[in-house]
Amino acid sequence: MPRRNFRHLVMASGLSNLADGVFQITLPLVALGITRDPRAFASVTLVGRLPWLLFALPAGALADRLDRRRTMTRVGVGRAMLIAGLAIIVLVELETMWTLYVVAFVLGVGETMFDTAAQSIVPTIVEDPDQLATANGRLYAVELASNQFVGPPLGALVASATLAGALLSSSIAYVAAAGTLLLITGQFRPIRTGPPTRLRTDVAEGLRYLFGHPLLRVLAICVGVSNLASTAMIAVLPLYVIAPGPVGLTGTGFALLLTTLAVGSVVGSALAAHFERRLGPRRALLVASASFPLFGLVPALTASVVWLSIGFFFAGALAVGWNVITVSLRQRIVPNHLLGRVNAGYRLVAWGTMPLGAALGGLTASRFGLTAAFWTSAAISALCLPLVFVGATDERVGVSRQHA
Repeated sequence: MPRRNFRHLVMASGLSNLADGVFQITLPLVALGITRDPRAFASVTLVGRLPWLLFALPAGALADRLDRRRTMTRVGVGRAMLIAGLAIIVLVELETMWTLYVVAFVLGVGETMFDTAAQSIVPTIVEDPDQLATANGRLYAVELASNQFVGPPLGALVASATLAGALLSSSIAYVAAAGTLLLITGQFRPIRTGPPTRLRTDVAEGLRYLFGHPLLRVLAICVGVSNLASTAMIAVLPLYVIAPGPVGLTGTGFALLLTTLAVGSVVGSALAAHFERRLGPRRALLVASASFPLFGLVPALTASVVWLSIGFFFAGALAVGWNVITVSLRQRIVPNHLLGRVNAGYRLVAWGTMPLGAALGGLTASRFGLTAAFWTSAAISALCLPLVFVGATDERVGVSRQHA
């Protein structure tokens, strides 16, 4: 039964991420039809990531109170309805920047609920802690293949004919993902003991655990720094890549460029468990964090599609290797009844910096040019290496494994 549940989880994750990939390539194309101002364009990304600052902690507390499968299913249906509504608005040509802001924000709220529940449900389905790295690697491979390899080109292809049709295909994929989640059997509501507690008390308990754990605290801060840097770059990247930007690609070409990042990510997810066993957790994390500046450095140095593709491939492989290793560590370390709250606190630090990154990228590109935004991204992400070197010692990683 657990194996069957895991297969259904992988399938649902693939469909949901396919929907994400189609939508993520279509939304910038809709925005480009409204404005090419860097600040206004980047503000859509800012608004979409803002819920991680505002709702991540309550989402984590709810993930430890509610059935996690049901939460994921209901969010999927809500996403489908919202994007279908946007498709109708685009079809009748009534879209505005404010429309995109509202849709991006509401979808961001749903993302906090869905992603926190999704990460927290994995240990219950997998059951064997020693298999978590392998399971997470497979999940990441399917998620990334759908989100970055299949979704963006498919979205760009459909969007080249009709933007509304691309949005509608994203909505349909979300419905299919929700239906697949219904096939997972069992109860996925964490067992709680003791008297009822207030939501604020639950949130505080999760934060105390996260920030009281020296390894998890350092990893969360590092990801926050890295995500701030990468979002600063990503928020303005379409302006650099899509004509009349310096790279000069079409929307479809931009989507194909992103598939090189996806291919690297899939390779990284497949090799992450082997990478960790071969080098050890600490060395693997050091190698991965040393690669973080690559994502901003390559477009800062060149507008060549070939070099951008090579750089994105390696950046994707090493970044996802980092993700698989750190997520598996967290799932092994944290007790199940706290996992939703700790995941949410972790992501508040890790993802809550994204709105700041989007604002930084838009402001820097507007004042100093797109290349300056990329250099800024590379410089900030370089801070992760000393953080990991000092904070993720062999002793701390070893203690974490023993506690698991």
